[in-house]
Amino acid sequence: MGRTVAFDCFRPTSSRPKKGRQVRSKTKVMLMEFFDSEGIVHREYAPDGQTINKEFCAEVLRRLRESVRPKRPEKWRDGDWILHHDSAPAHTSRLVQQFLAKHGTAQLQQPPDSPDLAPSDFFLFPRLKIVLKGHRFEATEDIKRNSTKTLLDILKEEFAKCFQQWQKRWAKFVAAEGNYVEDN
Repeated sequence: MGRTVAFDCFRPTSSRPKKGRQVRSKTKVMLMEFFDSEGIVHREYAPDGQTINKEFCAEVLRRLRESVRPKRPEKWRDGDWILHHDSAPAHTSRLVQQFLAKHGTAQLQQPPDSPDLAPSDFFLFPRLKIVLKGHRFEATEDIKRNSTKTLLDILKEEFAKCFQQWQKRWAKFVAAEGNYVEDN
């Protein structure tokens, strides 16, 4: 006949195999990027410890405007560009809204809970994550250098395709009368 074996659930007789656990990085970098169907128009990294508040957002928008002028002169001249950003409190603040109105910058507000409509969420940041995921960087400058290289490696055609996809996503959103559409 067989033998009966008892196991102690609280103290295993043999040690379990150890599982590797990924430790989250202590180094964080905040990237602010602005792009259109032709590519990156402006990018900058927030200084370490910077709070993203309305004053900081207004300063970033000033620098964005200065980047649009030489990089997209026809859009600058014609005022033919739209800022699409989310509804973060800093973006919707009176200071930022007054700044945009003063400079005649048209804006498209991001509907709440719709990250699938933001090109940075469905196109740009996933691309960065694919390339950077799993790498350990010793210094903030290493992260910035690798992120910047990844951004610069994206072809103009890929940005154009992103904005075609963006228009299709918005069309589905409008057709669904603002209801969430899962399959974009």
